[in-house]
Amino acid sequence: MQRIRRASVTVDGAVVGACGAGLAILLGVGDGDGDATAERLAGKVARLRVFENEDGRFDRSLLDTGGEALVVSQFTLIADTRKGNRPSFTGAAAPEVAEPLYERFCSALEAEGVRVARGAFGARMEVELVNDGPVTIVLDAP
Repeated sequence: MQRIRRASVTVDGAVVGACGAGLAILLGVGDGDGDATAERLAGKVARLRVFENEDGRFDRSLLDTGGEALVVSQFTLIADTRKGNRPSFTGAAAPEVAEPLYERFCSALEAEGVRVARGAFGARMEVELVNDGPVTIVLDAP
């Protein structure tokens, strides 16, 4: 995830999702991930203190700041590059498993009180963002 000032996703020339200040979340769903994982991760993202307080310290969360989120499904995050020069995506969940978990994560984040914009699952997307910091954090499922 990246702390952002704004972000948007365009598919075939049309903006399908956009948000203001908050987080751009690139979500990779792997084999073995489930509903409980999606919900725990959404709770962690909503409460992770990556926004600065008055003293410049990371002490505020999306919930504290009223920040928004743009969530984009990205199976390539699950790439295994240990062997050879071509990434293997065998650890990524099949689309029929990944899409409902992507939606579950988004819904769980909304249930936490975060406004969520979405990409288009499985589409070729153009993602634009203005990184704030830059601050980029890799979260593994808790």
